[in-house]
Amino acid sequence: MSGNAMQPRRDITARHGFARIREIISDFAAKSTSRFAILVFSFLIFVFTLLFSLPIASRSGTVTPLADALFTAVSVICVTGLSTVDMATHWSLFGHIIVFIGVQIGALGVLTLASILGFVIARRLGLRQKLMAASDTNPMRSHHGPVAEGQAVRLGEIGNLLVTVAVSALVIEAGLAVLLFPRMLLDGVNVWDAIWNSFYYAAMAFTNTGFTPNAEGLARFESDYWFLSILMLGVFLGSIGFPVIYALSRNFRRPRRWSLHVKLTLVTTAILFVVGAVLFIALEFNNPNTWGKWNLWDTIFQGFFLSAMTRSGGFSTVDISQLNGSSLLVADMLMFIGGGSASTAGGIKVTTLAVLFLAAFAEARGNDGVEVFGRRIPQDVLRVAVSVVLWGATIVAISTITLLQITKAPLDHVLFDVISGFATTGLTTGLAANLPDEGVYVLAATMFLGRVGTVTLAAAVAASQRAQLYKRPEERPIVG
Repeated sequence: MSGNAMQPRRDITARHGFARIREIISDFAAKSTSRFAILVFSFLIFVFTLLFSLPIASRSGTVTPLADALFTAVSVICVTGLSTVDMATHWSLFGHIIVFIGVQIGALGVLTLASILGFVIARRLGLRQKLMAASDTNPMRSHHGPVAEGQAVRLGEIGNLLVTVAVSALVIEAGLAVLLFPRMLLDGVNVWDAIWNSFYYAAMAFTNTGFTPNAEGLARFESDYWFLSILMLGVFLGSIGFPVIYALSRNFRRPRRWSLHVKLTLVTTAILFVVGAVLFIALEFNNPNTWGKWNLWDTIFQGFFLSAMTRSGGFSTVDISQLNGSSLLVADMLMFIGGGSASTAGGIKVTTLAVLFLAAFAEARGNDGVEVFGRRIPQDVLRVAVSVVLWGATIVAISTITLLQITKAPLDHVLFDVISGFATTGLTTGLAANLPDEGVYVLAATMFLGRVGTVTLAAAVAASQRAQLYKRPEERPIVG
């Protein structure tokens, strides 16, 4: 048989082999989207660790140590913003391009990314891919199955959501870059650097990462309110979540049609933004090491800027280690809460906090159920909210104790950097850059667990729910 005759058979065999691999992956993803997400995330970190280890990735042309390469890969894919090396001077142009690409991948979210890949491979968005994308916008789907309450994005709208994810990221980052570009030219940055820096800052703001392309960071822009305001806008748009962006793009002028998730996200975000700013202003206005040098207007603006950045933005115009201990504690709380669900921000999410406060308020008033905005929140949502906070607090506590033992550093600095890593914020007291290798691995694991998400992690390690056909006798323990 001629070689030309054998070629079609090889093509058919290759297609069948590819189809078989795709089927195996699809079956595994269908059995547990959470475990599949963790596997994809781990694989991406492995790939980017190898890329950052290449000599071409460093400006010196040498191999970056494993601990630094791994930490950078985790920080990039988890869109955290912490680093053990000087991000502006250590990496070459190739390394900076890898950073730029990595934060874009990480910002999309693992499950959404997997859905997009499934769409590209299958050339259609099947039910399995829709379920995977749905679980990214609402973890309750993968944790408890379909729920009856209205969702921010319904299953039939997932295809449109994926388009919104890609288009919104592209449009928002491009818009931010256009706004930043002329400002950089006015600040004396040459044209080519201004183009690159504009897109870099835009990407780092929208993805809530916080890396800066220049060694001095935001020092040259600390009084440039236009520049800092654009960064805040990018951080806000990235932190509210793609489901909220999708809902607002359809019903921006019709608030009555907003889902409960959208309303809770926006209202809680606004409250935390203002409260955080007021507290920072009150605690830092007379600190000579931070805001004591500024006038009243500067202090007010910097208070709002820091409040926005502690929600997962990661940019800073002051030395975080010089903040008062009280301010560090406020920042810890804001970072732990984080941003919106299915967003580029981390933390336990603002809706989790809202549900817990609403539940406490309902209990104090003696109400049987939790109600807000004319809607009732089911009990299983409350249970998941409690689980998220418990898992998050446990991860932070274990990491803090471990790093305290390793570094012997002050508690407030260790706690700050641990929460910043868990909540993928990127602000640091300087501890991360001075960690020994074992401390680097601990903080990298904290970032990974924070970005994967406590609900996703819990669903991944837990067994599938089983129907229980009986109930045991009820007895009430004493609590409180």
